Amino acid sequence: MDFTGSSGGGSDHRQIEESKPLLGEMSATEGSKMGAARCRRPLLHCNGMRYKLLQEGDIQVCVIRHPRTFLSKILTSKFLRRWEPHHVTLADNSLASATPTGYMENSISYSAIEDVQLLSWENAPKYCLQLTIPGGTVLLQAANSYLRDQWFHSLQWKKKIYKYKKVLSNPSRWEVVLKEIRTLVDMALNSPLQDDSIHQAPLEIVSKLLSENTNLTTQDHESIIVAIAPLLENNHPPPDLCEFFCKHCRERPRSMVVIEVFTPVVQRILKHNMDFGKCPRLRLFTQEYILALNELNAGMEVVKKFIHSMHGPTGQCPHPRVLPNLVAVCLAAIYSCYEEFINSRDNSPSLKEIRNGCQQQCDRKPNLPLRLLHTSPDLVSQEATLSESRLKSVIVTSNEIHVEVERNNTANQKMTANVGNDSEPNLIDCLMVSPTCSTMSIELSAQADRILGCYVEILKMLSDYDDWRPALASLLQPIPFPKEALAHEKFTKELKYVIQRFAEDPRQEVHSCLLSVRAGKDGWFQLYSPGGVACDDDGELFASMVRVCNNVHILMGSCYKTKKFLLSLAENKLGPCMLLALRGNQTMVEILCLMLEYNIIDNNDTQLQIISTLESTDVGKRMYEQLCDRQRELKELQRKGGPTRLTLPSKSTDADLARLLSSGSFGNLENLSLAFTNVTSACAENLIKLPSLKQLNLWSTQFGDAGLRLLSEHLTMLQVLNLCETPVTDAGLLALSSMKSLCSLNMNSTKLSADTYEDLKAKLPNLKEVDVRYTEAW
Repeated sequence: MDFTGSSGGGSDHRQIEESKPLLGEMSATEGSKMGAARCRRPLLHCNGMRYKLLQEGDIQVCVIRHPRTFLSKILTSKFLRRWEPHHVTLADNSLASATPTGYMENSISYSAIEDVQLLSWENAPKYCLQLTIPGGTVLLQAANSYLRDQWFHSLQWKKKIYKYKKVLSNPSRWEVVLKEIRTLVDMALNSPLQDDSIHQAPLEIVSKLLSENTNLTTQDHESIIVAIAPLLENNHPPPDLCEFFCKHCRERPRSMVVIEVFTPVVQRILKHNMDFGKCPRLRLFTQEYILALNELNAGMEVVKKFIHSMHGPTGQCPHPRVLPNLVAVCLAAIYSCYEEFINSRDNSPSLKEIRNGCQQQCDRKPNLPLRLLHTSPDLVSQEATLSESRLKSVIVTSNEIHVEVERNNTANQKMTANVGNDSEPNLIDCLMVSPTCSTMSIELSAQADRILGCYVEILKMLSDYDDWRPALASLLQPIPFPKEALAHEKFTKELKYVIQRFAEDPRQEVHSCLLSVRAGKDGWFQLYSPGGVACDDDGELFASMVRVCNNVHILMGSCYKTKKFLLSLAENKLGPCMLLALRGNQTMVEILCLMLEYNIIDNNDTQLQIISTLESTDVGKRMYEQLCDRQRELKELQRKGGPTRLTLPSKSTDADLARLLSSGSFGNLENLSLAFTNVTSACAENLIKLPSLKQLNLWSTQFGDAGLRLLSEHLTMLQVLNLCETPVTDAGLLALSSMKSLCSLNMNSTKLSADTYEDLKAKLPNLKEVDVRYTEAW
């Protein structure tokens, strides 16, 4: 049985085991007990070949026991050798077959493998591995040289990792352990195997080592972190290692390791992490790292530079995951500041008990925060006349929250009327917001206060980046903060800057996020409106949310100038709007004028009160006079008379249409063609003044979604609408569902989707003629 080392072309794909020994490990045997010469195996990284780590695969197996007699040598020669096919699995501690029979009846432990070599036969090359075990040799034959080398490197890796796990599981001298960790890291970095587990396995070994040895010195900590740093450049640390890093950030925030080693690790987490829910310790590590930066001498300046480095120097951040991950870290950190209060909610007085006033102070459990309650606006309005009938204030005290509740007889009576209602109120209803009826302060610990200040400041930084602001507004639109945070004056005051940035942004996708995410749920607009839980400025921020910026309507030009929104204001915020208008706020004056112009207010007394409010200021008087002039012009325009059909010349503009309609009465106009003109959505302001309009042709114009939404609210009697080759999308087309009189609709060559088309067909019962050619719905 002659085994000879190969010196052919295949030798470039071979690699010996790493020369650095493990703790107490001796080098492999110098040669085969069967006389086979060792094959020359240069390091694989020299030729650049890379392999995937094998976990299992099909391979031919042959086991040769050491020959003791001349006859046994003949029987085991290569001409009489028998090969068995096996599906072999490379487990964590052994080599096993899926069919444990024949040669592979028993698994082969990695600890029993003394050496692994690459072999080739002299005359008929076969791609074999030789595993030297006590008492014999195991031969593994692959289908080609690449698979053979892949099995070779995978076996080497599994064998090494198995030995490192055993050696580092019971360390004695830490200086030697540190040396072995460096060797382990070098082995992973230089391995020709390409697999996530190649770098993760050493990290998990070190993580287990640290978790089982908690008495290490700070110097040992830093030495180990520096040793494994190269592996962290392209890999997330495992959970236990994250705990170790968090501990180091808390105990030594000023250590250079935090800046030099942790910074690239956290940057990679923020750029590439897809879901903190799957590994919350990554989020906790990122949170502790940022707090450690804040503990440096420069404090928030260092944090600001870090945030800027994550965004990049250009106007557009190239990493889409950075912002969502930063926001997730901020939200978790802010939540942790109020976690004690949140966890004790279940033991605090219920909302029903507080509303009924039936639970006395002596009956309450001590040291528990009070669940907060919103005071009815009716009670606030009656406070001046009922001040003499107030009861003695009831003080509810906990270690962290102090709430003083002033109740009156009428309040108790009105609350008693709602005894049967066991449902929890919404966010605003859970908070006592009237400063005249209650005083509230949430006292955080010094550490929690520092955490809160740091992460609210980061939210401010994020809102300063123009490209991040739309996504940030969308993420914060559902108000993802606990109600305890919204009851905390310091938090809402600091967060006010972020909301202000949203309000000042001219993009609709930003400032529209100030409104509630769905009907029946409060949004930032409600929270910072007068009487809202977060309002502390008599409505200044509320006014700025709808303020004219550089003579361009921000909210009013998009989501604002709709009957639905004005109706909502009239029902819930009419009083604050009138108060701000009375103080000369131009935005609120315009809101009241719009309510009158669109007939939002039905009650005559309320209309007269609005008119009186407008006439009490110069700006209000001027805008009300302009409204009256527009109303007279509108009546003249809508007066019966004029043509029934009208076609504008091609290339006409919005100004041309407005000039034409202002030249006479068009009360009889039923058919208007603006096809192939240059009109835009802005002309909708004039179109909605045509009460008899039944057919509208907008073919090949720049009429878009904003104009379509306005038409759908006012021209409900429209029967024929041509939108062929216009830039309208699903966002505007969905608004057509309210135009029940439509019987012919042309959406040819628009951005109509199949789902929107099905929705329109279901909601427009009179629709008979539809053209959806060259759309997704076609």
